Amino acid sequence: MSLRHAILGLLERQPSTGYELARRFDLSLATAWHASHSQIYPELSKLEAAGLVEVVARGARQSKTYALTESGRDELRRWLVEETPDRSQRNEGALRLFLGQLLDPGDRQAVFERDLDYIEEQTEQLRALQSVLEPGEPFAAQVDLGLRINAVLAAWLAEQVEQPGPDGEHDGRGPAR
Repeated sequence: MSLRHAILGLLERQPSTGYELARRFDLSLATAWHASHSQIYPELSKLEAAGLVEVVARGARQSKTYALTESGRDELRRWLVEETPDRSQRNEGALRLFLGQLLDPGDRQAVFERDLDYIEEQTEQLRALQSVLEPGEPFAAQVDLGLRINAVLAAWLAEQVEQPGPDGEHDGRGPAR
């Protein structure tokens, strides 16, 4: 995924400061992409230099509010419609789930319980976000997708936690959920 295009997409939704963009990454794109302030601000400068965004307001402490230019809209559309997505992924969490099957039952259960706790926390955050979205919010579908993906992953993790050890019993490292 392109940080450049993620920023263009978020700015198409609403003009924003770098701080607001970082917050939106955390709230709306958390399941797909993370970007820190140290990544966002240099990219905004590059986008401005390329004529894809412009400063539309200045605030306290020299903050800048950026908005998409017509060229920025054209670039976002081109990338979404004409460019074939790179579907390759590097997802450490998915790799750990794959390799977790190699662990002894006690360690495997502990790892899957940890991951299940994380998914449950993330699901609560998505539900909180969903509750404050305005009707017709363009990214409501993505929040819904995140909730659906988390439901499937949570069910799978719960099944893995319940897998008995080689003797047919849970290993005693905590109650089965």
